[in-house]
Amino acid sequence: MSADRFVGALRREGLTVVEVGTWRTHNRNHKGPWGPVHGVMIHHTVTNGTANTVSLCRRGHSALPGPLCHGVITKDGRVHLVGYGRANHAGAGDSDVLAAVIAEKRLPPDHQADTDGNRHFYGFECENLGDGEDPWPAVQLDAITRAAAALCRVHAWTARSVIGHLEWQPGKIDPRGFTMDSLRRRVAERLK
Repeated sequence: MSADRFVGALRREGLTVVEVGTWRTHNRNHKGPWGPVHGVMIHHTVTNGTANTVSLCRRGHSALPGPLCHGVITKDGRVHLVGYGRANHAGAGDSDVLAAVIAEKRLPPDHQADTDGNRHFYGFECENLGDGEDPWPAVQLDAITRAAAALCRVHAWTARSVIGHLEWQPGKIDPRGFTMDSLRRRVAERLK
């Protein structure tokens, strides 16, 4: 889908979208292909403060250049678009998990990191410290649900196409503070 269709899908789902700089062309496509895209991956940022979080996700850092996702979902429920195309968010993950996402089946455990996830997933970084204590405001959880549902709707995917980073790559813990099963239930309800 085009960047215009992407932002349109988010807005049609009732989200407040903030377009950051030249997000439509800010990507890592020179490092490899983007697509085919098969799902939506949810992360937490381990940051706080909207300006700091959005800036980091757009720019990245010395060890991992930005964009670090396609959209940043902040505590106030806004979606800040920072990139479109290949983004440094998923890293290498389990090919069996990718196969399950494509088939829209229950996810197997993630045992290996043998597949390029940056190629195959949209990524949303969600502002949260990820310590299990930082709260997830209802407005933010609703925005995460709506963002995932918007992309599922465009691609005619079910909620099984929405995964957490912790379900993709061994050793990852994000997002922490809610379960992915609960998020998938909310997405499935919204898609009805």
